[in-house]
Amino acid sequence: MRVSVIGGGTVTDEEYETARRLGRTLGERGHEVVCGGLGGVMEAVCRGASEAGGHTIGILPTERRSDANDYVDTEIATGLGNARNVLVVVNGDAAVAVDGGPGTLSEIGHALDFGRPVAGLGTHRIDGVDGIEHVETPTAAVEYVERARRPA
Repeated sequence: MRVSVIGGGTVTDEEYETARRLGRTLGERGHEVVCGGLGGVMEAVCRGASEAGGHTIGILPTERRSDANDYVDTEIATGLGNARNVLVVVNGDAAVAVDGGPGTLSEIGHALDFGRPVAGLGTHRIDGVDGIEHVETPTAAVEYVERARRPA
C-alpha cells in the first residue's frame, strides 16, 4: 500500500522523531511512503522508511528534483507550489497527518474529498467527519490506515 504522509516543513525534535517512527513502521510493514519531499515531517518520515528498507516518493512543489530531502528515493518535480498537495494525497491509498499548518489542513481536506482515510497524529482536530481518526502513536496510525483504506 502507498501511504501519503503529510505534515509541517518545520517541526520540533519530538515531532521529527514521531514522524521518523511512523516512517520506520510503514517501511517495516512493506508500505511505500508518498510525501511532499522537503524537510520537517517529510524528511523524518522518509528517513524512517529508508532505515527500514522502505521506498519513498517525494512530490515536490518546485521544478527541481534536487530540492528533495536526502531520503527520497523517487523525486517528482512539479513546479506547482502548494497546488501539488492534491497530487501528494491522490497518490496514496490512505494518509497520515503529523502536526502541520495550513498546507497540512488542505491536504487533509483533499484526502477526505478523494475518499482516502486519514489518521491524525498530533494534527488539526476534525471531529464528527467520517474518514479521519485521531490516534496517539505512529503504530496506531498505521493500523488505522491498514484497516480503513479502500482497495486500489
